[in-house]
Amino acid sequence: MQTDNVTGEQFCGKCGYVVSEKSNESGPEWRAFQTDSGANPARTGAPSSLLIHDMGLSTVINPINKDATGKPLSTSMKSTIERLRTWDSRSQAHEPQDRNLRQALGELTRIKDKIALSTNVLEKAAYLYRKALEKKLVRGRSISAMIAASIYAACRDTETPRTLKDVADAANVKRKDIARCYRLLHHELELKMPVVNSIQCISRISSKLELSEKIKRHAIKVLQEAQNNKESAGKDPMGLAATALYIACLKHGGSITQRDLAEAAGVTEVTIRNRYKGLKKQPNFKLES
Repeated sequence: MQTDNVTGEQFCGKCGYVVSEKSNESGPEWRAFQTDSGANPARTGAPSSLLIHDMGLSTVINPINKDATGKPLSTSMKSTIERLRTWDSRSQAHEPQDRNLRQALGELTRIKDKIALSTNVLEKAAYLYRKALEKKLVRGRSISAMIAASIYAACRDTETPRTLKDVADAANVKRKDIARCYRLLHHELELKMPVVNSIQCISRISSKLELSEKIKRHAIKVLQEAQNNKESAGKDPMGLAATALYIACLKHGGSITQRDLAEAAGVTEVTIRNRYKGLKKQPNFKLES
């Protein structure tokens, strides 16, 4: 089934049979009906989102103290409206579960700026936390640790290269606590997480050290060879990526030490040396230019 964007007809892509001559507009209605006084009573609001504790479906009293015609409110009416705003805000989180969710989503918004997460990762993390709240998994546990575990699970699910240490540093929570909450989410919500691809960590480490594109391409080739030979199974992806970059620097004359790579990848130098011993065993391993 195909749609002609000009005429709005829907037709079969093989035989050309027209199914319908007109199609309904599926886009948002962004029409605004401007009034003479300058007010803009738009007929559409913000889209609903899991990042808002009530999904953006609650009422909001406009903070601008003006009436429908644009005239400023009187002093007595201002105090009345201010009191209504206060009670409106309190009524939106009258149950402990609502207050818990509001605090957790505020923590999620704070962490996202520290590790630069995209919107789809945040939506997934909010969805996982809501599921955990429904199953009463948050009771008796730290809200910060549970929302951090939800963020890490969302990063794993969307294949966003963020390590457990990155999330722990951003959330200011112990790595052990986040790992415990993550295992709980994984078991109780029956999550199926994809294996982290070490190739995605190459660009992150190389951008910190400002490595050349030639070194990055050779490191990717080394990791692809390791994956084909099952050498990367069960290994830390950041350690593998740092080792592949180290091998690429040795081949192309890059002046990067193991300590620099270990600090950029968040691993130890011993890890890089151990992974280097494993990658040297590959049949096509060569360092000659």
